[in-house]
Amino acid sequence: MSHDPLEPEGGWLSLPQPRMTAPKPAERGTVFRTLSLASRRFGKKEIPDIFPVFHINPRLFWGWLFFASRLMPYGRLPAADREKIILRTAWLCRSRYEWGQHVDIALSVGVSDEEILRVSRGPQACADEHERALLLACDELVRDHRISDTTWEILAQRHNPKRLIEITILIGHYVMVAGFLNSTGIRLEPPAEETLKAFHGRIHTQLARHG
Repeated sequence: MSHDPLEPEGGWLSLPQPRMTAPKPAERGTVFRTLSLASRRFGKKEIPDIFPVFHINPRLFWGWLFFASRLMPYGRLPAADREKIILRTAWLCRSRYEWGQHVDIALSVGVSDEEILRVSRGPQACADEHERALLLACDELVRDHRISDTTWEILAQRHNPKRLIEITILIGHYVMVAGFLNSTGIRLEPPAEETLKAFHGRIHTQLARHG
């Protein structure tokens, strides 16, 4: 049986049943419920379940939320570059929830189906040197815990020191988030699931058409 090109080697790190689920809206507290308004920033009617599950520990949640927002959506990297980095990190960490959420976000900021497919295939699929270096940074940091000299030098041709720090921290942050998602087993919400399945369907049709 051939390997699905839209599933990482070894498959997604999914659990048979979630270990944690989102508390009901009435149990989330007044301050937290105001975050549902922020979900409209991403065109979502409901806030993704990662937020209410993380909020089970509010002492950590609020500090994390402020920090995470400095990376996404209020980071300084171009949105398309940011989403390619997050998607590659999700793929390497085999986090289906992170992958699904950010396929949805990537499409909304103009990343094409073909670009997302290249992310799944890795740096070797990228003809553009800058795009290849972004994916290499993800691969190297996840695998070796350090971005190589060569990759760093290529990134430094386009990014100043502040952005180089942001790239590094963005990758590390989404490795952490993927570990949280994989360990809790949070399920992808139905709207994001529909977007992901539609994307995968388009890609499988395209691949079948071209053999």
